[in-house]
Amino acid sequence: MKKTSTRLADGRELLYYDARDDLVRDESDRRPLDPVSTASELRRDPLLGDTVVVASHRQGRTYLPPADACPLCPSREDRDSEIPAADYDVVVFENRFPSLAGDSGRCEVVCFTPDHDASFADLTEDQAALVLEAWTDRTADLAELPQVEQVFCFENRGAEIGVTLGHPHGQIYGYPFTTPRTALMLRSLTEHRERTGRNLFDDVVQRELAAGERVVLEGEHWVAFVPYAAHWPYEVHLHPKRRVPDLRALDDGARTEFPRIYLELLRRFDRIFGPDEPPTPYISAWHQAPFRGEGAVDREEFGLHLELFTIRRTSGKLKYLAGSESGMNVFINDVPPETAAERLREVAST
Repeated sequence: MKKTSTRLADGRELLYYDARDDLVRDESDRRPLDPVSTASELRRDPLLGDTVVVASHRQGRTYLPPADACPLCPSREDRDSEIPAADYDVVVFENRFPSLAGDSGRCEVVCFTPDHDASFADLTEDQAALVLEAWTDRTADLAELPQVEQVFCFENRGAEIGVTLGHPHGQIYGYPFTTPRTALMLRSLTEHRERTGRNLFDDVVQRELAAGERVVLEGEHWVAFVPYAAHWPYEVHLHPKRRVPDLRALDDGARTEFPRIYLELLRRFDRIFGPDEPPTPYISAWHQAPFRGEGAVDREEFGLHLELFTIRRTSGKLKYLAGSESGMNVFINDVPPETAAERLREVAST
């Protein structure tokens, strides 16, 4: 992999991740951009103890542009985009409309492919491997920023999720705090260790492997299963069999096997509801241990994993977060996890 760092016209950093070492990335951003202006504010909820990000400047962000005005496509002919090059493999750049910036953290955009009409599931294994390298490299770099406590790599896919740009891409957030969801995992981790003397992530993975009925895919280094208490109609957790705290710690075997396992999962997601259904909307989220702060105390005990889920519960119907979910954070799942796992085993992409 070759990494090239450059700057956009407004000063934001852009990084090219190329499979070939001989590529030269010297294109300049020709757009007359004004400096980025952000107004992010972190507010702590005194009752729940969590943090809300108020970012009013995001109201003006790009919203569902036509394909010929997509800011994530390469710059070609008379159209200049966020990527100055006429082609690319993987690109990461600072978000023009960040939720977090400066002392409050950092937000980045990850473009998986220059093909506007593709999806992550359309990538080759080599392309997916390069994305994994980019995620890992960004995790390592952001971990060095003193204002970043936790790094979150994720993809929102589909208009139903709220995606505002159709080009296949993801995001990376560098939070200045440990997120509430991670804090809950760390609390459960501590309670389990005090009660049993064992690691919670190890026990969850071993329980699913032993039971087998919720396992969707298993390789030498990874296992994917529908969790026992799945919140979403179709939800899969992908764990490396050798527990590590973050992407940087994956060994060569896990890195090599990941693209095959992950691409197979994504392709099965697109087959859940049948061949006549539009692509399945989903959120794909990496959970990594915090690097500093109170959340980092048990970081070596934390288990890196990816959570993949869809808000579509059946053909043409979405799972809405209504009163119980939104008001009390008590999820009601219409699809038994065992049924979801069986369906995902049935729809093999081969």
